[in-house]
Amino acid sequence: MSNSFAHLPYRPCAGIMLLNREGLVFVGQRADSSADAWQMPQGGVDKGEDPLDAAIREVGEETGIRADLIRLIAQSSEERFYDLPDDLIGKLWKGKYRGQRQIWFLMRFLGHDDDVNIMTEHQEFRAWRWAEPEQVPQLIVSFKQALYHDILDEFRPLIGPAE
Repeated sequence: MSNSFAHLPYRPCAGIMLLNREGLVFVGQRADSSADAWQMPQGGVDKGEDPLDAAIREVGEETGIRADLIRLIAQSSEERFYDLPDDLIGKLWKGKYRGQRQIWFLMRFLGHDDDVNIMTEHQEFRAWRWAEPEQVPQLIVSFKQALYHDILDEFRPLIGPAE
């Protein structure tokens, strides 16, 4: 990121590493991009909204999964930050942010694959799948890879099949 954008704030966001019963991670391909990049569910935290509430809301909005089908395992120990590449700063979020500051949540999906429906009212993903946790950082766009490695490192001791 160039210094010309350093004055912009970071967008508050909640990210979710959602595990199925086998310990695989939910990833989706963004509907607004033709890139072969996958990401975990994430989204903005509204003013006055609790980050956990935002995370649960985002899971529903992006995956169609009901709140009663997810269980919180852990919250990240600190916020994680990433900067957008210069060419995206003016295109995303009306140019108001330089990147995101994210609180991450590790959650367990208690349902079945047919409880997932990405064809939501404001569809964000065009495809979805379960991925091995160690593969996830390589699936994301390059400017988020370091953040995904950090989240995976923090949550790794808690990742695995459901008991």
